[in-house]
Amino acid sequence: MLNAGVRIDDFTLPDENGSPFSLSEYEGKTVIIYFYPRDNTPGCTKEACSFRDEYDEILETGAVVIGISPDSPESHRTFKQEHDLPFTLLSDPEKKIIRRFDSLGEKDLMGDMAEKIYRSTYIVDEDRIIRKVFHKVNPEGHGREILSFLL
Repeated sequence: MLNAGVRIDDFTLPDENGSPFSLSEYEGKTVIIYFYPRDNTPGCTKEACSFRDEYDEILETGAVVIGISPDSPESHRTFKQEHDLPFTLLSDPEKKIIRRFDSLGEKDLMGDMAEKIYRSTYIVDEDRIIRKVFHKVNPEGHGREILSFLL
C-alpha cells in the first residue's frame, strides 16, 4: 500500500458517463479516493451510502469523494442512480490505477488464487500528497470515519 507523504501522479479514467476524468481536475482540493471491489454488492453499497450520507459535510470541509472499481461506466451509472450517490465513480477495468495504489492482491479460493481488490481509502491533499491511508476498511460508517478525520 502507498503511504502518507507520497505524491500521487495524475491519472485519467472514464467516469460513470464514459467521459474521461483526470485527478488534476481537482487540483487545489482535498480528494478522498476510495477503492472498492464491485458495484451493488452488500459491503460496497454500505460503503458508498456511508459516503453519500456524509457527503454534504465532507464538501463543507473542502473535500470531494471519488470511488474507483473495475466495474464499467454503465454499471457505475446504474449504481449511482439506484443509491442516489452524489460523487464521481471511475471505471478501472484494467486495474492500472487500483494496482498503482497497491489496492490489488490475491486471495485463495479453495486452492485457486484469484485477484482481490482491497477496500482502501486515500486522503490526498491539494498538492496531491497522500495525507492518510485507511487499509482494510470496514464499509459500515466509513464516511463518518473519513469526516471525523477531516474535521
